[in-house]
Amino acid sequence: MKAWLLTLVLAGSAYAQNSIAAPISTSAFTTEVNAFLAREMAAHIADIKTVNPPQTKVLDAQTTGEFSWGTFMRAAAVVSQLSGNDSIAGRDLPKFLGQVGLIEARGGGKAFAQMYAALALRRYGTDLKSNLLWQSLTASEQQEWRSLLDPARFYDRATRHVINLPENYFGVASRVITMDLQMGIITDRVYVDDLLNQAARQFVEGEIYSDDALPTGRFDRYSQEYARYVYEAAENIGRKDVMAALEPSIKTQLRLWWDLLAADGYGYPWGRSLGVIGYMDTMEIVGFVAQHPHFRPAPLPEMAAAYRSAWQSLMREYIPERHLLNVFGFGHGHYSYINPEREWQQTTGFFGKIANAEILFQQAVSSERLTSFPAKLDLPPVARFEYFRHGNRPAGVWIVRQGALQFALPITTGTKPGIADYLPAPHGLTGFAAPVEQQVPALTPYLELMDGTVLVASDGADEIRPGADGRSLVAIWKRWVTVSGKPAQFVEPGLTSEVRWSIMGTSNGATLVRSETITASRPVTIRRMHVLFPSTSSHVATRLVEGRRMDRFASIEVEATGPLAASVRATGDSALNRGNQEPILLLLDWEANQVGIKPGTPLHWTFTARPLAK
Repeated sequence: MKAWLLTLVLAGSAYAQNSIAAPISTSAFTTEVNAFLAREMAAHIADIKTVNPPQTKVLDAQTTGEFSWGTFMRAAAVVSQLSGNDSIAGRDLPKFLGQVGLIEARGGGKAFAQMYAALALRRYGTDLKSNLLWQSLTASEQQEWRSLLDPARFYDRATRHVINLPENYFGVASRVITMDLQMGIITDRVYVDDLLNQAARQFVEGEIYSDDALPTGRFDRYSQEYARYVYEAAENIGRKDVMAALEPSIKTQLRLWWDLLAADGYGYPWGRSLGVIGYMDTMEIVGFVAQHPHFRPAPLPEMAAAYRSAWQSLMREYIPERHLLNVFGFGHGHYSYINPEREWQQTTGFFGKIANAEILFQQAVSSERLTSFPAKLDLPPVARFEYFRHGNRPAGVWIVRQGALQFALPITTGTKPGIADYLPAPHGLTGFAAPVEQQVPALTPYLELMDGTVLVASDGADEIRPGADGRSLVAIWKRWVTVSGKPAQFVEPGLTSEVRWSIMGTSNGATLVRSETITASRPVTIRRMHVLFPSTSSHVATRLVEGRRMDRFASIEVEATGPLAASVRATGDSALNRGNQEPILLLLDWEANQVGIKPGTPLHWTFTARPLAK
């Protein structure tokens, strides 16, 4: 064989071998995570010079936001548990955290601040007589801690409801009160059981998914977190009846999470808890199923691969020189409750969630002798519809993972009518992102009537018809919501929208088609119909094919047919720039004005998306 040909053969062989990544050493990976957490937690603790009065900044990040000191407390406690070291950055940690807890006690900390404080205290044992943190406190300081751990700060025992909070906060309340019982902070078992029963009510009554804003039908990632929290609360006090009632929900919800999962470890692509939490969620879930193997939607090696993928994504979002997550970077979207005052809280929350998950993960891989796991997260194809609820206003999500075509299309209610994060659009589709917490028509039209009313087809649907093979979906809206109204507050304008989604072609070259027909029971004039395709691409090329306009972005080509004029604009550094995972750089606008719809003369338009081969 000629020398040059032999060289090519050997080079090709080496390439083929290198393209198949070697398995990941479990011990090497856990060492990496442990070292990161120890190093970064030490940096944060070292920068805290005073807790009385509390610093307003740590590492130049504000500490004055909700849950901030409680979140830090939990993170420091669990990182020390992971390392087995009660001295970090020269601090006697139990004594130090005892004083940190007084910040939340005196500042009215509630909900997650209370849960994290309880977790920090319990880390040193449930017997307060030997609990190092508790014993470091004076008698009056112990009373302040008791006040901090009182769920009455956000749970009304008389009405048996959380106070002005979404339903998922029942999960937080149940964890707080059951830990209180474990540690003797509360001794009224009737009170504890009653609160836990209220927290578990939706699941005990047979619901698989929890409505987070009863009765509107708001379903998102909080449903599975809520179920896990209530399960852990029941586990705290041995309520096997509640644990058994929750099992069908948790198994189903974690199967959904697994089907939604992206290759980079990102979970739920819609809803109000987006960005880095989508990766932290994955690591927390893997920690939970590591401890509870009967809930695993896949074997532990695959869970480990997902866990590492999420970790790698979080590392890409970490700024080592600042010791902080890049929460407020260019194009980083988050709901308004994540404000600059909570920048520090977001990072220390990351430390606490991952350290706790790591403890559970390490226990599982040790007991199950998992010495290595795949370097690549190899997810199976999916095409199915999952109902969140049936009945008068059904809700659910269409999940698709077919080669380059991956998305989740939720039909549910948002925090506001027409808010982009909850619209029935293909969230997670390559090149597409809904501007976070913005009322804009992201691949779901806004219809402005002549009187100024703006209609949107969302907040569940009147009818949902999934295709038997999972490759199509029909949804019908006769009752609409108005953008200026309240969630699930319906109007009937005499218009019916029938939307047909379908997947055309094979998984390697699949195309997504959205076809909408709007009919009228009486003449209606639409002053303006507006639809957006918000793109994460920095450029677009437009071409005409037989009179049809096609817009080609970096990873996807899209087309709209119907009475729509198209234009492209840049978002700049505006609210429309902020996506859930990456910046939204361009907006492709489709618009039609003065459109008349009469009985027998419907409005019809079609959207087509073709992911491009890499």
